[in-house]
Amino acid sequence: MNRNSLLRPDGLVRSPAFTHVAVVPPGSTTVYIGGQNAVDGDGRLVGGDDVAAQTQQVMKNLHVALAAAGATVHDLVMVTILLVEGVDLNAAYPVAAAELAGAAPPVVAARVAGLGVPGALLEVSAVAAVTS
Repeated sequence: MNRNSLLRPDGLVRSPAFTHVAVVPPGSTTVYIGGQNAVDGDGRLVGGDDVAAQTQQVMKNLHVALAAAGATVHDLVMVTILLVEGVDLNAAYPVAAAELAGAAPPVVAARVAGLGVPGALLEVSAVAAVTS
């Protein structure tokens, strides 16, 4: 059961998409998810130039990685999103939001010149905390 506290302090902008502070209780297991691109299990890029299709694969990979550690998106305490310059965030956001199923962890988003996987349009890394 997730007992992490996600806070939206007064004085900071309110967003339904993210919180500003995550408090992880003592005794939690911290899970670090490395950068997930839109590649399938065989390392093939999925989605071509379609950022929504790539986002769907990235989120699928995130779910698989979290599940391997006994976590879900509701255990996330930080998400970092790298977007290649020129990528339409408005096309990617609804796909990612649907896959987060109401989870709203703190988020860092940055635009970059390119990513390590040729053709990848975005990459997501995350930190989760699981309590017993």
